[in-house]
Amino acid sequence: MKRIVIVGGGWAGCSAAYEAASQGAKAILLERTDMLLGTGLVGGIMRNNGRFTATEEMIAMGGGGIFLTIEQNLRHKNIHFPGHDHADLYDIGKTPGAIARFLEGLGVEIHYQARVTKVNLQGKTICSVETDKGEVIEGDVFIDTTGTAGPMNNCTKYGNGCAMCILRCPSFGGRVSLAGLCGVPEKMGKKADGSIGAMSGSCKLYKESLSDEIQQELNETGVVVVPLPAELVEDHLSMKACQQYALKEFAENVVLLDTGHAKLMTPYYPMEKLRKIKGFENARYEDPYAGGKGNSMRYFAMAPRNDALKIDGVENLFGAGEKAGLLVGHTEAIVTGVLAGYNAVRFAQGEPLLVLSRKTAIGEAVAYVREQMDTEAGMGLKYTFSGSTLFQHMKELNLYETDVEKIRERVAQAGLLNVFAPKEA
Repeated sequence: MKRIVIVGGGWAGCSAAYEAASQGAKAILLERTDMLLGTGLVGGIMRNNGRFTATEEMIAMGGGGIFLTIEQNLRHKNIHFPGHDHADLYDIGKTPGAIARFLEGLGVEIHYQARVTKVNLQGKTICSVETDKGEVIEGDVFIDTTGTAGPMNNCTKYGNGCAMCILRCPSFGGRVSLAGLCGVPEKMGKKADGSIGAMSGSCKLYKESLSDEIQQELNETGVVVVPLPAELVEDHLSMKACQQYALKEFAENVVLLDTGHAKLMTPYYPMEKLRKIKGFENARYEDPYAGGKGNSMRYFAMAPRNDALKIDGVENLFGAGEKAGLLVGHTEAIVTGVLAGYNAVRFAQGEPLLVLSRKTAIGEAVAYVREQMDTEAGMGLKYTFSGSTLFQHMKELNLYETDVEKIRERVAQAGLLNVFAPKEA
């Protein structure tokens, strides 16, 4: 049985492990902290705008197991908030455990608190990786899903300092890039003003710290929009990693979404101003704990790769999620994770790698983002199925679709129907 080692247990890593195991490989998932999902522990938005299309494409391709598990743990379905339609919100309390159990049921071997700090190479081939505790894990193929956020020195240098976010670098050590350990020259994203990195675009408020009226509306509808007086407007839109939410409605209003806690759709908001808003007099941040000061900084370590998600310069290394480019969001991480997991197994078995047709939204996104990252202007943008540059590009190519049968038909015409489906034993 081929051994596929995935370094990083966020949405991309979990999806790569899921697909590798589905294809009959031994999937070994190494996670730096004590929980899976990474920023997915405080995220929660699915199927908004073009993410609906990408989700249904992946289900039609046979690799939708992660999405189907998420949908068993939703708090709200088919909601609308400024600039976004047909969104689902998953429960951030229940989903991480559900995903862990799903992976364990597939035979995925999960190692927690396994921060990889060393790589053993033979020429340009990885033989094994080593954790900071001295554990050596051998593999046939490796997948880098370590992301691009932090560590603390980057948040201090390019942001507002460590805001004590869900990544918990002080407790578990900062992110270490597997591709970087191999000597791969990585790229850094930029904000619109040319400065390095981008700030995570939302916070979590402890829901019970808000007024009863806000709690009730959140629980019943999933969305609360509170207009702000001019003196309380905080415009942080240009620094957001999530440019799909860089709309004036998110500066002029407090927009909350219910994912278990109250998801506040802004990178940060000063506490002294927040508590002046009616209903927020007792507000408290759940993530990051210093959400009145700032948020985590991202896009510091993207690896050059091809459209099969094989990373340049290393023979047996693939990448997914933010590691594969300026991709924003859970859906983007999941679909690239599935493709990387699938191709890792094919590579281990000496089979040709799969490049998805650009007649699908997922295939187009994988290729388009790679192309854009080769340009100076492209490195100043962020790409997501749910808004901004990539969603507009999808619409121009008529790739945005909400009719499930039409999506399935398009996948079939591309010859990709059930391509990722579990391999029979």
